[in-house]
Amino acid sequence: MKKTVLFFAVCFSFLNLNAQSKPLVSNLYKGTVDGKTPVTFYIKAQENQCIPDVTYIAMYRYKSNKWIYLDVTQNRKVESEFIMIEHGFSGALIVKKAGNTFSGLWISTDAKKQLKIDLKEIPMTKKELQEYEAEMERVSFENNDC
Repeated sequence: MKKTVLFFAVCFSFLNLNAQSKPLVSNLYKGTVDGKTPVTFYIKAQENQCIPDVTYIAMYRYKSNKWIYLDVTQNRKVESEFIMIEHGFSGALIVKKAGNTFSGLWISTDAKKQLKIDLKEIPMTKKELQEYEAEMERVSFENNDC
């Protein structure tokens, strides 16, 4: 009897954990910096390996084809707000997500330059998703490999 109760308790715990987990997503956004410079932005939600939480990684590019890796922090009190620091601390994005858009500011490291950034989500094909995932993997490895 004890084994049966233990078995059902373990199964219920497993099913309960799975029911609570959120599907992780990747999204592509396109828009402008300062109303004129085109920008492409890719963000991916991933499970935090240390705590039961979701974290984000992102990359973006403008003016060139070189992707810039972003260290992303989400405001825990206002989950629609993010700060994203360019790897190597060359600039920062402070943005707010509303529906399928991000808007906010790009700020230079000396804070003398602040440019408006507006992004809108763009649907991806399965092939495009695979291409962006491969690029994110490469950019992440380049910037985080020890």
